[in-house]
Amino acid sequence: MSNWPLIVSAVLFGAWIVMTRMGKLAPAEAKRLVSEGAQLVDVRSPSEFSSGHIQNAKNIPVGDIDRRAKELSKDKDVIVYCASGMRSASASRTLKSLGFTRVHDLGSMSRW
Repeated sequence: MSNWPLIVSAVLFGAWIVMTRMGKLAPAEAKRLVSEGAQLVDVRSPSEFSSGHIQNAKNIPVGDIDRRAKELSKDKDVIVYCASGMRSASASRTLKSLGFTRVHDLGSMSRW
């Protein structure tokens, strides 16, 4: 009996884990930055935000980030997060395209 399907599945799963963590801010670093005054932005929907969020986070849904970016200071670090890391990656790219240079993507809120 061949173990190839199991090996291929394990390699693909490992690659997925690495790819989802690449470019993501480490939780300890996020907490340090927030304690030093970084802006914490939850880019999930208002209903997701109201069902639970990280303390002191500001809710700016990813679809509104370009329009509401003026609510954030370009002089401070900005940490974005969402439910899985997809929307936070998109929000991070948008903020960078708008001239924010200190943007960090935490990814999933569960990493906090």
